[in-house]
Amino acid sequence: MPGILFGVGAYGLWGLLPLYFMVLKPAGAVEIVANRVVWSLVFCAILLTVMRAWKPMLAARRNPRTVGTLAGAALLIAVNWLTYSWAVLNEHAVEAALGYFINPLVSVLLGVLVLKEKLRPLQWAAMAVGFIAVLVLALAYGTVPWVALALAFSFGFYGLVKKGIGSRVDAVSSLTIETAVLTPIAAGVMIWLSMTGAATLTSNGAGHFWLLVASGVITAVPLIFFGAAARRLPLSTVGLLQYLAPTLQFILALTVFKEAMPPERWAGFGLVWLALVMLTIDMIGGPRRNRRLRAAAAV
Repeated sequence: MPGILFGVGAYGLWGLLPLYFMVLKPAGAVEIVANRVVWSLVFCAILLTVMRAWKPMLAARRNPRTVGTLAGAALLIAVNWLTYSWAVLNEHAVEAALGYFINPLVSVLLGVLVLKEKLRPLQWAAMAVGFIAVLVLALAYGTVPWVALALAFSFGFYGLVKKGIGSRVDAVSSLTIETAVLTPIAAGVMIWLSMTGAATLTSNGAGHFWLLVASGVITAVPLIFFGAAARRLPLSTVGLLQYLAPTLQFILALTVFKEAMPPERWAGFGLVWLALVMLTIDMIGGPRRNRRLRAAAAV
């Protein structure tokens, strides 16, 4: 039960993130991401101190290969955060939700292209349906859904890079190193925005200031919850829970932000959801299939 609660907490918070970004107006996407990076590092430093967990983080920091890998992950997640913030603030929340619906399909595709994994028939069928869905949505939008694809591929590659780290670095240490890599750039952006008069951190009242500072907590807490859920739950359960975030984002886009959803977009989303159902059926059948294979090998 605790694992389910942690998983729902992580994906639920990610799903409600658009509401937080809208409250941060008039801050733009660049300022939001810069603050998110800097205050995440501050929060992680406090957390490591409270947990007395500096030792594993510093051990990881001394490994050049680990730092290099996490630096690559940091750049990918920065692209993801910037794209997502821009999408929500510019009436593309539906397309942002689409990106995270497509993400499982992109992860499967990267597994084939990069890790040379072999797909089962139902996975191939899901990929074909997903490809058709992107074509339908391209026609619906009148252009390729670049926001959705940028989100799906940046997070897909982020997951691929983090897979190379495995369990060698815990979630808090990993986030600390990633934000430390990005902080010089983020701090430079914050200084530049302040010098040009474009920063809102200190010019829109105490409430706005503390909302931006809170981005560190709002970034780190779901990642910690996710790590706790991943340690307690089967991979198939975590895989099912991941659909909660884009579902909430999609509902918010339609009900709160009142974004348009013409029939042709419903058709494209319907195909994406069909592909995800096919992937889910294949994923749920995985343990049973593995048991049969082990039994056959034993005989």
